[in-house]
Amino acid sequence: TEQTVAVAGGIIGGFLLFVLIGITAYLLWKKFCCLLSYEKLTSPVKTTNANAIFQDQSASEIELKSTNRSRSVPFIIPPTLHGRDWMNMTNKEHIQEGSDLCMIPQSGPRSSFHSLAGAYVVGTINPELYKSPEDKSEMDFPEGNIGRLWFSVEYEQESERLLVSLIKVRKLQPPAESCSPFVKIYLLPDERSYMRSRTKRKTLNPQFDEHFVFQVSSKMLLQRTLKFLVYHVDKQKKHHLLGQVIFPLKNETLTDDNKLVIWRDLEKENLEPPSEYGDIQFSLSYNDYLGRLTVVVLRARGLKLQEESYAVSVYVKVSLMNHNKFIKSKKTAAVLGSPNPVYNETFSFKADQTELDTTSLSLSVFQCIKGEKTHLIGCVVVGPFMYTRGKELEHWNEMISKPKELVKRWHALCHST
Repeated sequence: TEQTVAVAGGIIGGFLLFVLIGITAYLLWKKFCCLLSYEKLTSPVKTTNANAIFQDQSASEIELKSTNRSRSVPFIIPPTLHGRDWMNMTNKEHIQEGSDLCMIPQSGPRSSFHSLAGAYVVGTINPELYKSPEDKSEMDFPEGNIGRLWFSVEYEQESERLLVSLIKVRKLQPPAESCSPFVKIYLLPDERSYMRSRTKRKTLNPQFDEHFVFQVSSKMLLQRTLKFLVYHVDKQKKHHLLGQVIFPLKNETLTDDNKLVIWRDLEKENLEPPSEYGDIQFSLSYNDYLGRLTVVVLRARGLKLQEESYAVSVYVKVSLMNHNKFIKSKKTAAVLGSPNPVYNETFSFKADQTELDTTSLSLSVFQCIKGEKTHLIGCVVVGPFMYTRGKELEHWNEMISKPKELVKRWHALCHST
């Protein structure tokens, strides 16, 4: 009897062990299968065949193109793994129980994602929002613009070479329909020698990409000024000046590892012959809110120097007057040995709006030779009707009528104050 019980117990134990091994093997096999593929989610929506899926995809794409015309990129939720419970929503969307409710739009193309079973489009991404900002220097042209020039400047300290790259010009305004432009480059104050670019045929937007080298010492570098003249060649081979760019180097930091890429709008050259003592160009601006009078001394031309050499320096003295009484004066830096100096310096004076009718500005150009006295080349006074007439009065009145704007003009120098 005991043997019978032992045999029966062994049979039952073996059977239970076999069942346990089978259940374990089944669970391991099922887990392995789940790792290889996603299990499709149950949905109240009818299952369609492959043709119906592709038809639905094509229809959704056509509908999207006809209604939206958007280039948005679909943003989808990937299929979930096995073991998640899902419930139905009234708008036929699917959401997992226990999670935050969120809207899952059904619009958007699905053709690119048909291999992801159970994936749903939840929104779109607009690529335009992630583009880097565009360079507006080729789009924002002010009214009356006659062209814009791009160039780069770099200075090699060891070899004392100034490297100038002429890049491009845009929006030229030629006298004729066709335009064949080229550029002359000067390193002022030397106006006898220049470098010239190639001529670009029949274009208002020439691309040059040419490089030029000027030999200049580091001591004289900040006294120099780059001058670009843009010309048009007509059918008779005549040259017509379209505009110029003046770029002083004194305010720039030029080193071997600092290549400056710059653009400037072209300016019309003053084609009138210089006056007897020369001319000076400056801008005026008045800020009525701050009560500030601003003067920008730009350049002079045709100055009658006693001696043209690097020992001669020329500077401009700007004086504020009230009832012909001196209030305050400021000076530009001296430019060596040039009858056409370029300054580009800004000065500001305190001037109450109630005193503008009795206030005037005097700009005097002086020549200084080493070891000798300072010599007055010429001066000009701008102000109200009490002190001035003609172009000087017009310049002052235009400044007052256009507050906070820089009004630029040329004026002839004279010896009388």
